[in-house]
Amino acid sequence: MQEYFEIGQIVNTFGIKGEVKVNPFTDDVEQFERLKSILVVKNKQLVEMEIENVRYQKHLVILKLKNIEDMNTAEKLKGCYIKIHRKDARKLPKGKYFIADIIGSGVVTDDGKSLGKVDDIYNTGSNDIYVVKDELGKQILLPGIKEVILNVDIEKQIVTVHLLEGLI
Repeated sequence: MQEYFEIGQIVNTFGIKGEVKVNPFTDDVEQFERLKSILVVKNKQLVEMEIENVRYQKHLVILKLKNIEDMNTAEKLKGCYIKIHRKDARKLPKGKYFIADIIGSGVVTDDGKSLGKVDDIYNTGSNDIYVVKDELGKQILLPGIKEVILNVDIEKQIVTVHLLEGLI
């Protein structure tokens, strides 16, 4: 399991007081308000930075980080990714999983046929779509609905699916 979760990317500065605009990678944007600090990936190193203030602008998060007092200093963070430690992530209800824990899992049908590995998961609004890639690079898109995704075993890294007629 991953120790850190990537929750966003600093995409620009905001104003002249050192605030930064963050493109969030999470569906729980309010989690930024619960965090005391974040880990900024700078020069391939994790740098812990304390959060002073959080606010929102459209689909972006505006962060004021401690010791970042002007636009020039904030500019140096542009393009950096933001991570948090697993222990700081919100607790998920039973039957829900972090996407990072599912990526790379093997996918097998309920009759034992291997389909490949989970390459990506994205949300369409109504449900998730599991992108499964086989060893030849062929992709299969599976809807993340209970009729298709039968079981997710994080420990064994196996997702068991039922292929409805017409899916492949």
